[in-house]
Amino acid sequence: MAPEPLVRILYVEDDADIRTICKFALENLGGFSVNDCESGADALAAAPAFAPQLLLLDVMMPGMDGPTTLAGLRALPITAETPAVFMTAKVQPHEVQRYRDLGAIDVISKPFDPMVLSDTIRAIWDRRDG
Repeated sequence: MAPEPLVRILYVEDDADIRTICKFALENLGGFSVNDCESGADALAAAPAFAPQLLLLDVMMPGMDGPTTLAGLRALPITAETPAVFMTAKVQPHEVQRYRDLGAIDVISKPFDPMVLSDTIRAIWDRRDG
């Protein structure tokens, strides 16, 4: 049986410019359906109706940061098992290990290249079970 193709990404980023660039790249270059949220609270509200296949979360956000948002999404039945990827400038080995310990399947370093972001996401998706 062929693996399920990635279509729906729930993307959480508080910086409007980064959010716009990322959403544009993922939708127009990657062909993904992206529900972009500016806060963890927005993500918790949007997730049940959107039923994302992948969670793409900024780490540093005011109020509810990425790890707290992930914990909240894990409490929802629809996203309890949804693979998560963190995007952050904090990518020292001990920091990346912390994100993995929190349940992330991978970490994308900021700044990122919008031209290859979709390929990076697809590669992460393809190796998520291996």
